[in-house]
Formats: sequence, structure tokens, C-alpha cells
Amino acid sequence: MSNANNLLDPVQLRLRGVGGIELVADRYGPPEGPLVLFLHGGGQTRHSWKQTGAQLGAAGLRAVALDARGHGDSQWAVDRDYRYQTMVGDVLAVIEQLGGGPAVLVGASMGGITGLLATAAPGGDAISALVLVDIVTRPEPAGVNRVISFLSKNPEGFATVDEAADAVAEYMPHRPRPKSSAGLLRNLRQRDGRWYWHWDPGILGDKGQDPDEMAADLEGVARALRIPVLLVRGMQSDVVSAEGAAEFRELVPHAEIAEIGNAAHTAAGDDNDAFTEAVAGFVARRHARGSAP
Repeated sequence: MSNANNLLDPVQLRLRGVGGIELVADRYGPPEGPLVLFLHGGGQTRHSWKQTGAQLGAAGLRAVALDARGHGDSQWAVDRDYRYQTMVGDVLAVIEQLGGGPAVLVGASMGGITGLLATAAPGGDAISALVLVDIVTRPEPAGVNRVISFLSKNPEGFATVDEAADAVAEYMPHRPRPKSSAGLLRNLRQRDGRWYWHWDPGILGDKGQDPDEMAADLEGVARALRIPVLLVRGMQSDVVSAEGAAEFRELVPHAEIAEIGNAAHTAAGDDNDAFTEAVAGFVARRHARGSAP
């Protein structure tokens, strides 16, 4: 664990998941503050939450951004076990190591599915509220396939960081391209003279369940939710449509929905200010009136 100069600087945490796998996280804010645990999407890292984590930390919350197994600085699973069931176990083990909750979970895409499933697992009562970032129980197949296609491309890596930036720009045409590609270095590692995404390609393997069965299971978990829930949807998303959000609201009638107009599936990065405002407001309301939906 490293020292932070102030609450805006992260403190690095080394934690343990299922089977003893080492998981790395960044903590923003006071070590005893109310816990908000951030779970990124597939192919992303904890750095996706950097700006939001810093702002919540400055507000007195303990914002912890976790690298999922096989991503970022967390260990890769030797047996390539990236099933949701296993990642749920990782998350609940992390919450226990952070004091046992109550914890607000904020999960994007893969992280959102993990967080939703965790609410129904033994120990899931440590989760006091749930924020789903552009993910519902039945996402749009075309959008999901586009995500998987992007993650599956370029297994041979890139000759330069700018080539990787080109791939990201093609995948996210709605987002203005940064003037510098240096920010991508957090998501890349150099090996044998080429640059590779810093996650295990094994995450694309079988998650252990038929998609329709998975959706049915997620719907069952969603119907049973009694904790506060916020769905953040990018209005340009091809993964969560307006119809998909409405169907989710039928499953979880007490859920709040925040729509971000100029954001797509990567809502937190597309409009971080609007995203942070939505999450911070939701968390503040939870503390103001307790955990009742």
C-alpha cells in the first residue's frame, strides 16, 4: 500500500480474491469513509473511475476502484477462470477485506452484471445500494457483439500507441479523440516491441452459462432487489436501449434512471461530469435517508 499526498491522490491496495488471486485497487478519500466500490467493464481497468473516484473521495467517501481478475494490475487467472460466479466471489471477498460493508456497488457492463449477481450471493447483504452503468438484464445483442468484436480484435497487438488510439477512435466515433495518446498507456503493456491491451484474452472465454439462461437468472435477481438501485444509461448506447431500460424498470419498479444525452456505452468516460453528478447525488440521497429504496 502506498501513501497518498491528499485525498485526491489514490492509495493503492492489494487485496485477495477467490483462490488467493491478487487484486489491485485504488482508494480515494478517507480510509474509514462510507464505502463505494467501483467495478469496471470488460477490457477496462480501475483507471476508468479515476476522476469520479477523486471527486467522491474529496467529498468524504471511501471510493475504491478495483481491477478485476485478468485486468490491469490484478493477477491473471492461471486456470482462466473468469466466470461471473468467480468474479462475484472476488467482489464479496474484497468487501469483507474492506470492513464488510455496507457498500454501494457501481458496476459498468461486466462489472454491473457481477454487482447485480453479488446481491443475491451469500454475503450479498453487505451491498447496500447498486448502480448499474449502461447494463441491464437483457442488453441489445448487436451492441454486445460490437463490444466483443472490439475486444477480440488485434490479438497481435499494435506497432505503436497511436495505432491503439486509432482502434479506440474507430470503436468510439462519438467521443472526441484526445490530443495525446499518452492516456492509453494505462491500458497497454509493451512486449517484444509491440503494444498489447493489458488484460487476459481469456476473459473472452466461456462464462459458463447460456446467454438466455443468464438473462433469465439476472431477471430473477433483479426482481428480488430491495436495495436502492440506479441505472445510468448513455442515450447513444447500442447496448442499453430505451426499451431495455423500461423493461428493467418493470423488473425493479423502485429503480432510478439517469440518462446522459451525449454518452454511449462507455458513459463514465463519455461525460464524466454528468456521470459523477448522477452517482454522487444517488449516494448522497442514500446517506440522507438510509438504505430504504
